[in-house]
Amino acid sequence: MSLTGALSSAISALNAQSQSLAMISDNISNADTTGYKTTSAMFEDLVTASSSLTSYTSGGVTVSGRANITQQGLLAATTNSTDVAIQGAGFFVATDAKSGGSTFYTRNGAFTTDNQGYLVNNGYYLEGWRTDADGNVVGNASAASLGPINTQVAATSGSATTETTVAANLPSDAAVNDKFTSSMTVYDSLGTANSIQITWQKTAANSWTASFGNPTLASDSTKTTGTTSGSVAITFNPDGSLASMTPSPPTVSVSAWTDGAANSSIALNLGTVGKTDGLTQFSSGETTPSVDLTGINSDGLAFGKLSSISVGKGGVVDATYSNGQTIAIYKIAVATFSDPNGLNAGSDGMYASTAASGNATLQTSGTNGAGTVYGSELESSTTDTSGQFSNMISAQQAYSAASQVITTVDKMFDTLISAVSR
Repeated sequence: MSLTGALSSAISALNAQSQSLAMISDNISNADTTGYKTTSAMFEDLVTASSSLTSYTSGGVTVSGRANITQQGLLAATTNSTDVAIQGAGFFVATDAKSGGSTFYTRNGAFTTDNQGYLVNNGYYLEGWRTDADGNVVGNASAASLGPINTQVAATSGSATTETTVAANLPSDAAVNDKFTSSMTVYDSLGTANSIQITWQKTAANSWTASFGNPTLASDSTKTTGTTSGSVAITFNPDGSLASMTPSPPTVSVSAWTDGAANSSIALNLGTVGKTDGLTQFSSGETTPSVDLTGINSDGLAFGKLSSISVGKGGVVDATYSNGQTIAIYKIAVATFSDPNGLNAGSDGMYASTAASGNATLQTSGTNGAGTVYGSELESSTTDTSGQFSNMISAQQAYSAASQVITTVDKMFDTLISAVSR
């Protein structure tokens, strides 16, 4: 009968508005939650097949929640160098275990470094690809090479000297067999600083040799640290420019480092033949000639410990060391979906893929439609509290109206029962 249908319809309205209010409550509760995406109540009418032109049977209403996962939140700067946010499409990839865990996707980029060096957020590990020191992904940026970001893969730094550049004037007014000394600082593969003495000896007009002493500790010249081999024969043109070097290119080798470092092979950049950009031979103009050393510069780095981790634009994870070196160690992955709103939402801002969302496509920051990753920023909640309060008032009014329908139907039932019982 119609009264029963009206009662049923009003009850469905109460249920629908209750669920709508629950969604509004969740949205307001998460107004300050990083990366939170609101849920909207979508109402749909229920129609019965028994209605006709002469009679009407009410159906009621049902409600479902629509996740607004693709809605972009504002990016806010933070003081945490490992906070990350995405401007545009995509999600960070996370796993709940260091190996063999389930894969999740999130916009909540509040990651910190745990005591094992992993970037984590509420027990979830941020995933990325290993890179070389220039930030280029090693191998392919694929799911197979993706893994939890572990900053301890580069807990220390230090690199061996592979090249030394020398710029100096060897005095043309020096006598044959005169000797002069300079020193150059080199690093072994363990980052230890050492000093190698260079002896310049004039062997004939326009001819010199450079020989190299065994390395000693830069901090203590009395401690020999290895065995050096190699010498260079140098000739100059009459205009003072470099004529030739033997061997060419010249190198110095160091073996048997006392600290166990790998053998070193150091290329010597002494200048360009026919030019005066390195070694030259001009008159010193001094009573006692000397070598005028413009500069000796070696590559390589001293030993350094990891001092900080930061994420730069583009999702590159940088490691900075106590020796001042900063190198890239990982690149953060960005996952995109054909239907992001089809993802299954979980706690802590984590989502799981579904048949509706499709499988994840992994990209690097800012490529193939993926958003750009920014460090030291977080994505704010998409909750608009003023809009949610407006929705709450609307839900409250609809709920009250539906309850009035139930009260009215109750009174009408009482009237009907009284009429029938007479």
